[in-house]
Amino acid sequence: MAGRVLSDASPLIGLARVDGLPWLKDLFGEVWVPQEVWRELLPGRGLPDEPLLLCAHERGILRLCDAAPVEPPGACIDAGLDAGLDEGETACIRHALADGKGSLLLMDERAGRAIAIEQGLQVVGTAAVIGMARQRGLIPSAKAVFARLHASDFRISAAVISTILRRVGEAD
Repeated sequence: MAGRVLSDASPLIGLARVDGLPWLKDLFGEVWVPQEVWRELLPGRGLPDEPLLLCAHERGILRLCDAAPVEPPGACIDAGLDAGLDEGETACIRHALADGKGSLLLMDERAGRAIAIEQGLQVVGTAAVIGMARQRGLIPSAKAVFARLHASDFRISAAVISTILRRVGEAD
């Protein structure tokens, strides 16, 4: 992979709930998190996922991006990009576009994914990361991880889960 891996909040929250943040190191080396996303993740309210996210940051799995990305010369980052997106999604897309190196975005929200893909970026969500972890032998069962994730009230559509389970050879 030529570019950076950048993540929005949702995949990091989902992976934290299934103790999957360490998989990111094996899958991608490091994952970059824009400041806007970091503020969403760590509001300081003592939520259960916060210690896991902080630990992943301390271990170098999650790295914080510099503040605002600088638009590369000749680039035209759509001024209306953030219409309908939250600050974290917008920041992820802007950083990926500014990188200009084929960055991969970890993002679950449909609107953000659609805009990222429209901008020519590669996007995968929490479900795909779970599938990658299964394919790399980091977990024995993607189906068990999806069940655990679902029990935590984190939702991924049944169709997406079925696609991933077929891909990793765990379909019923």
